[in-house]
Amino acid sequence: MKALVTGADGFIGSHLTELLLEKGYQVRALSYYNSFNFQGWLEEIPINKNLEIVSGDVRDPHFCKEIVKGIDIVFHLAALIAIPYSYLAPDSYVDTNIKGTLNICQAAKENGNVRVIHTSTSEVYGTAQYVPIDEKHPKQPQSPYSASKIGADAMAMSFYNAFNLPITIARPFNTYGPRQSARAIIPTIITQIANGYNEIKVGDLSPTRDFSFVKDTCRGFLSIAESKLTIGKEVNISTNFEISMADTFDLIKELMGKDVTFICEENRVRPQNSEVFRLFGDNRLIKTLTGWKPEYNFKQGLGETIEWFSNPKNLKKYKSNLYNL
Repeated sequence: MKALVTGADGFIGSHLTELLLEKGYQVRALSYYNSFNFQGWLEEIPINKNLEIVSGDVRDPHFCKEIVKGIDIVFHLAALIAIPYSYLAPDSYVDTNIKGTLNICQAAKENGNVRVIHTSTSEVYGTAQYVPIDEKHPKQPQSPYSASKIGADAMAMSFYNAFNLPITIARPFNTYGPRQSARAIIPTIITQIANGYNEIKVGDLSPTRDFSFVKDTCRGFLSIAESKLTIGKEVNISTNFEISMADTFDLIKELMGKDVTFICEENRVRPQNSEVFRLFGDNRLIKTLTGWKPEYNFKQGLGETIEWFSNPKNLKKYKSNLYNL
């Protein structure tokens, strides 16, 4: 099988690329074009005869058509994902997330109806109206980012309904692990503690999240891709477990053996109606369709994450003194 991974240079995309190579796939990995020839987290992956790295941009429909040629399955992860930046630059989210998804789906259609696993996000659900959140939960656009992902999901599903394109919408809940951007809460806490800060700058710690370790998330993508039963469906990748940000902070403190306190910085707090206060995912559908289930509990996943970030070689890649949008 030959797979295209868009967004392969990112956090989840690089881990998924590694998993696919491990499973014997030939992988064409898309890295966002830049003049430095920097390939993001793909720089961490050893040279592999089954790995082809290409640079480009999903916003270009002609480029998308070219990179889908000869591909058996597309894992579409390329997206702008930072919620705070979406408040400042919402138009770029429409271009990348909605139009980029349109371009990938059109390219898959024109190249012989190639299978597409489109990446969604639990943010499309907004604050839970009921828990656990199943795939029938209403969508609530509480940020420009989540609105763009709702639009992208709808665009992808329209290609299934209108053109019979074999699409699945994979919807991971809050993925964490090595290589995650410091804009996310877990790396934010770990990198500040690892750098010796006693007062850890954070936002609102009252919301709850359903955290999924990145290796489990990637196995979820693969299980969805290898099941025909998932075609035409939206499928959660979640753990059926929720924990508050405050309890997450305390657990990281405990695992790192540091007696630190937190400071809530106003500029890190989302607007009141934009904050998603509760996410707790129902994973019964993915278990039923694929047999997937998480292998890591939260403490195990945090342990691996802390170990990776605490390595000086990795820690120096992060600017823990800055607020990452």
